[in-house]
Amino acid sequence: MSKIVRAVVAVVLGGAVAAVGVAAPAGATPPGIPSKATAQTQLNALTVATEGSMSGYSRDKFPHWITISGTCDTRETVLKRDGTSVATSSACAATSGRWYSPYDGATWTAASDVDIDHVVPLAEAWRSGASAWTTAKRQSFANDLTHPQLIAVTDNVNQSKGDQDPSTWLPPLTSYRCTYARMWINVKYTWSLKLQSAEKSALQALLNAC
Repeated sequence: MSKIVRAVVAVVLGGAVAAVGVAAPAGATPPGIPSKATAQTQLNALTVATEGSMSGYSRDKFPHWITISGTCDTRETVLKRDGTSVATSSACAATSGRWYSPYDGATWTAASDVDIDHVVPLAEAWRSGASAWTTAKRQSFANDLTHPQLIAVTDNVNQSKGDQDPSTWLPPLTSYRCTYARMWINVKYTWSLKLQSAEKSALQALLNAC
């Protein structure tokens, strides 16, 4: 069964579970998601500029995943944070659990079906000002657990996003788009990244619809 078909099945089954009153798994909840009003203030403060070049870009310039605690790296830390009933091996690898992807509404029981999305992609950050950062600062950005920059989602949905901004890609689940916009804005504001005119227009439209 393909990943897409399994995702559809998961959504359908999730609806059936909810219908009989069984609690569905909690969704991924990154920290620091601002209110609509705060996100609006942050969006107003962002600098609009022409997107920078990809010249010199490499994911290796944003070292990830790094050790967070004991044997646990950033990916494993987010898997535990965003999952339900997650069990791990002595090496901190997730061996079982349930992960609800708020981007598309699918639930997975294998960690291999889940990616950790950088809400503001690394390449987008590079084009928005991170090209001028030190490697240490880019590492902090790529492993930021304090702000809403990392979230566990369905892997192929994350792959379809690539390095696109909200003017060209949004989560398939429309009910999550307001949250996604507030997360995106907060990350760009926190890290003093610039945004394009089309990107700002898309974010404003999303906030207006919240």
